Amino acid sequence: MPPSVFRFAPSPNGYLHLGHAYSALLNFDLARRAGGRFLLRIEDIDATRCRPEFEAAIYQDLAWLGITWETPVRRQSEHFSSYRDAVERLAAEGLIYPSFESRAEIARLVAQRETKGTWPRDPDGAPLYPGTAKSLSIDERARLIAEGVPYAWRLDMAAAWARAGELGWTEHGEGPDGERGAVTALPGAWGDVVLARKEIPTSYHLSVVIDDALQGVTDVVRGQDLFWSTSVHRLLQDLLGLPQPGYRHHRLIRDAGGQKLSKSTAATGLRELRAQGATPADIRDLVGPP
Repeated sequence: MPPSVFRFAPSPNGYLHLGHAYSALLNFDLARRAGGRFLLRIEDIDATRCRPEFEAAIYQDLAWLGITWETPVRRQSEHFSSYRDAVERLAAEGLIYPSFESRAEIARLVAQRETKGTWPRDPDGAPLYPGTAKSLSIDERARLIAEGVPYAWRLDMAAAWARAGELGWTEHGEGPDGERGAVTALPGAWGDVVLARKEIPTSYHLSVVIDDALQGVTDVVRGQDLFWSTSVHRLLQDLLGLPQPGYRHHRLIRDAGGQKLSKSTAATGLRELRAQGATPADIRDLVGPP
């Protein structure tokens, strides 16, 4: 039987904090207990926010914690062709479509709809896509693309969900509202999510399922803030014929006010704590048991 494969996949858009430490240590410890493998993946698709110094700091902080990982490290920015192939496949199957509204235009559309009542929002609180790009003709889409108008590739959620049918996963951790065991996936709650953009041929949702499959990840262990994202991931796995890993969502480390930690919260940054004399054992005490 092949070994279990765990991964920690931070984005180098800031310095790691206690929440990252908890997730990295949990994955590393679970991999060791299972006699499995531990991978580090750098999710750096956002070239405007990801910086080399943050990536270097990730390696330094994890090594200081006593975490070791297999090399080479997969950096998403080096594998855009893999994601582009998936986008082209979904486009050929009529499951995605280009939308041409800017973020400002989408905000205006949402505001207009909210004058007539509440507009639905996804599990993260963002408004669902309110545009009508799905109704554009093939010729009109081709014209806009040829003119160089920026666009995003959106999943036609209704068509995709109808093709996949009922989906779910077994939750080995706990969801934000205590969900355990068999969980029904509800991808429709996210609306027509963005899977790629003209300038970046992927998104978090798309790249994470492709990378997990290509790297043979068997156990996805991550924070509860990503619990309902699993619905989209299960749908994409089904559409692309990718294997389903096991899922375990863990509690979030929060600040004194009960808020989820941010990379801008200096008081909980690993570099700051280390500079103040904290030891790796201190970090384990601060984040607490799994």
